[in-house]
Amino acid sequence: MTVRPEMGKAEAPGAGAASPAPSPPVAPIVALLPGQGVLRVEKLTVGYKAPVLKDVSFECGAGSFISILGPNGVGKTTLLRTISRHLKPLAGKVFVLGKAIGSYRATDLARIVSVVMTDKAAPPLLQVLEFVGLGRYPHTGFMGKLTDRDLRIVTKSLADVKAEYLAGRFIDQLSDGERQKVTLARALAQEPRLMLLDEPTSHLDLKHRMEIMGILRALCRLKQLTVLAAVHDVDVAAKVSDQVLALKGGRLEKFGPPHKVLTSKFVAHLYDFEKAGYSNLLGGIEIRGDGQAGRAFVVAGEDKGAQAFRYLSKHGYRVSAGILGRTDLDSYVAGALGCEVFTPAKPGFEGAALESLRGADFVVDAVSANCPGEGAPGGAPAPDPPDPAKGEGTQGDPAAPRDGPQETLCAPNRALLQEAARLGLRVITLGPNGEISPLVDALDEMERLKRAAPMGLPPEAGGAIGPDPQDAADAGLRGA
Repeated sequence: MTVRPEMGKAEAPGAGAASPAPSPPVAPIVALLPGQGVLRVEKLTVGYKAPVLKDVSFECGAGSFISILGPNGVGKTTLLRTISRHLKPLAGKVFVLGKAIGSYRATDLARIVSVVMTDKAAPPLLQVLEFVGLGRYPHTGFMGKLTDRDLRIVTKSLADVKAEYLAGRFIDQLSDGERQKVTLARALAQEPRLMLLDEPTSHLDLKHRMEIMGILRALCRLKQLTVLAAVHDVDVAAKVSDQVLALKGGRLEKFGPPHKVLTSKFVAHLYDFEKAGYSNLLGGIEIRGDGQAGRAFVVAGEDKGAQAFRYLSKHGYRVSAGILGRTDLDSYVAGALGCEVFTPAKPGFEGAALESLRGADFVVDAVSANCPGEGAPGGAPAPDPPDPAKGEGTQGDPAAPRDGPQETLCAPNRALLQEAARLGLRVITLGPNGEISPLVDALDEMERLKRAAPMGLPPEAGGAIGPDPQDAADAGLRGA
């Protein structure tokens, strides 16, 4: 079965329509007067018999990507179905291009609004080119014949979603990611001004998720298409959205740009996080540990401790970290993980950090491996301090400007490691750039020894965990 153009008798799109329809080619909206957004929602109440959302109001301009966020069951899909006129509103109004949505004829509305829901369309014996051609139905005549122009638009829609190579395949033979691309192409073939999507990346692998969201973002920019999409990934929404619509408890909680709406505190409130933290600076969610495995102090800085924070938290350790610059990546990761963080911005930070270190079960040194000339952890002689007269500066101090090569082991961190040696705390030294293999090996060995202790089994002689200063004083370092 092949789509063939109707030769000679091409009906102009919109001919004979009761309300004016855009004539091809449709010029993109470049600017809109105040109050003339592509989509305007006023005091909208949606639901089936009982209200699910009440008094929702917002407006979207041309070329905008708007993400709808909120917990499951909050009404994201119900809102989309109401805006698309699949569901009658209980109260309020919806305007598209300044006109009440209820005043459009179905074919006229389909020329400016396309909808992609979560149901998987897989009609048998239908090729991709034919399936995408169905998106042209609002623009064709009574017989639904495609003209040369229609076919060009269908082909271009497939190219826009990078799926032209699928044109001859059958729909029911496509993967989920390929089918989602083709469904987007069908929606694009309508030449809409507004596209409504319900969880467009649901059930897709990481590659196709990123690809679909990148395509939608590009369509907003290049075609001035307005996209309103219900999504579950806060981190993705933060990266691709122009505006975020946050729903909770039957109402619109916030609407605005993601950098203002998606704060750590608000995201925790929106999803009732208890064991996770969102960082709008990192653009992601960090999973917090329960702190039941023990306490660890990580001597970090200059982005060398992030992997260790995550690994320790994942394995149930309560983590303290210092001494970290306020603009250090380590600070942001540690904060999102709920770690105790010591920075020069806090009065008495050195004394507080030393006190915290004294209560730790062990110490992780994430910095010494990045400092040529530093002695081994445990109080070995430190190099001479930098001499400003020689232009050496003091960039290693987290409080100093970060505009040049960094001496990672600043004086407060050196003091922490010396205190760990004095107390006889075990120090696990990470590899260059915070590489955590030594930490992984050490925690594995700790767990092995913990399991062996109740059974009265002696530890194996070769089971090194890292330099233990107390053992070194008694019998030399155990197991390199």
